[in-house]
Amino acid sequence: MSEGALFAGPALRRLRKREGLTQAAMAGRLDISPSYLNLIERNRRPLTARVIVQVVEQFDFDPRSLREDEAIGGVDGLARRLADERFAELGIGREEAAEFLAAAPNAAAAFARLFDNAGEVRGAADDPLKASRREIERWRNHFADLDTAAEELADEMRLSRADAGQAMAERLRERHQLAIRILPREVMGEAVRRLDLHARQLQLSEMLDPASRTFNVAIQLAQLEQGEAIANTAAGGQFADEAARKLFERHLTAYCAAALIMPYGRFLRACEATGYDLPVLMRRFGASFEQLGHRLTTLQRVGQRGLPFFMARIDRAGQFSKRFAGASGTTLLESEASCPLWAAHRAFELPGAIQVQPVAVDGLDSGRDHWLTLARTVEGTGATGEARFCVVLGIEAQMAEQLAQARGMSLRREDAQPIGLGCARCHRRNCRQRSLPPAGAALHFDRTARGMTPFEFGRE
Repeated sequence: MSEGALFAGPALRRLRKREGLTQAAMAGRLDISPSYLNLIERNRRPLTARVIVQVVEQFDFDPRSLREDEAIGGVDGLARRLADERFAELGIGREEAAEFLAAAPNAAAAFARLFDNAGEVRGAADDPLKASRREIERWRNHFADLDTAAEELADEMRLSRADAGQAMAERLRERHQLAIRILPREVMGEAVRRLDLHARQLQLSEMLDPASRTFNVAIQLAQLEQGEAIANTAAGGQFADEAARKLFERHLTAYCAAALIMPYGRFLRACEATGYDLPVLMRRFGASFEQLGHRLTTLQRVGQRGLPFFMARIDRAGQFSKRFAGASGTTLLESEASCPLWAAHRAFELPGAIQVQPVAVDGLDSGRDHWLTLARTVEGTGATGEARFCVVLGIEAQMAEQLAQARGMSLRREDAQPIGLGCARCHRRNCRQRSLPPAGAALHFDRTARGMTPFEFGRE
């Protein structure tokens, strides 16, 4: 399959039926054989650029509707919804989700809409974070126009890894008449960045580390030079809540800032040349581990894709504060709880060290339940002392062989650490870390014996 292959058989079939054409008649209009059209409609062949051009010319057709499944996040978005705990006992895997979307895309879209609306009834409408995240997932966290604009700006400023901060400071001074001033904590208070237009200053807290300082300068530059494009993208989102739109807009601004510091082409080449060596990339681009993690989930440019990472950020209690699936297709991040056997929790005991762990996840569909994860603690912006969060990166184990951090490590599934999606969704037996029985499982009681865990159960 080519990198940019477009499988849109159901959409083409609906167009043919709307026009009242047989396969032979439509094939003639598209200058292809009826057998080839049949394969396209059954998603056995992708639409070539020539066929798409013919569809547009012959039927005055908007080619964007060929990717209408993007509105629900494609197969990954549908699989995420079907992985909800309400459907856990059905065991619906990604393959079934793909078949559902291919065979009945309108029905799949209707299900997704009902699912999302039901979530709103249960409180999601009042949760702007979830609404913003849904929009990010709809785009799969890749905003091609913003990426291109940031790359062009980086080239215009001739950014290099050595002087990115200095070059951006000069841009602010020459183009926007803004000086950068570092102020003491007692002056900035709780703020880490402040734009004082009266004094023509971008004021930064002295508590920011070098990577955060550069990133905040890039944030300001993105707001000034890409503000209109960011606002237009955010305005296209389906938000009932203004706070959700603002959160999405803030994400887009941070996206632009990261794309400015780590320009797409240069960053991807560095990733491939180093085997995605995380410490090397952090040094080379002056980025923090968290900034690097964000950027790795965005490398989805057609014809120039990177490895499909996911990223999450959790606290000591295992609560997620950030989740970006990117193009990974993972549903590992969908649970409300995380497994204590995951190295993400152990990372808090070794601040600053990258914990590399292959995991086999109970409750995920076969074929996408084996991951390599890399976890490291990070500090809150401007914080001092003990680390407060852990950032986790993950990639399917079968794609991880080329990673620098995976060298010398077994990536066989049988050697991976078994983990679950939190106790309530995990059906692994004899886990000494179990705190709750799995939802929907029948509890078994034996008055004559006691196992290693307080719950004995079977599947129902």
